Amino acid sequence: MTIKDFFQKSFIRPWDIAIILLLILSSFLPLVVFSMNQTQSDNVKNQAILKVDGEVIKVFDLIEDGPTYTYKYEDSDGDYNIIEVSGDRIRMLESNCGDQVCVQRGWISKSGQTPIACLPHNLFITVQASDGSEDGSLIY
Repeated sequence: MTIKDFFQKSFIRPWDIAIILLLILSSFLPLVVFSMNQTQSDNVKNQAILKVDGEVIKVFDLIEDGPTYTYKYEDSDGDYNIIEVSGDRIRMLESNCGDQVCVQRGWISKSGQTPIACLPHNLFITVQASDGSEDGSLIY
């Protein structure tokens, strides 16, 4: 059976194949758009902001190949959180809260990622871009 016989006996027409190929190629369009957006945002300088009860306590600069260090936040009630910064990422290393969800959250490094939240201590760590590429970003 030749290709010509196949098309004559089936319900597929040449324009159907063109439409199918166009749809397959256009399905990769979001991948291209988001990868271009990601490469542009790789040059962005990010900062992690530590907030307790809505008040900014400390701002950490997230620098690629930067130093690794820890920061201990302790309030007057004796609640404490140990935060680890390693280069361009940050995480909650240790906390004396009961559920430990903030410790299990792991590392964050990019603006827009879900923040680290320790709800028993009302502590949040968010990453924000410092180049003004998003609403509410820090501009220097």
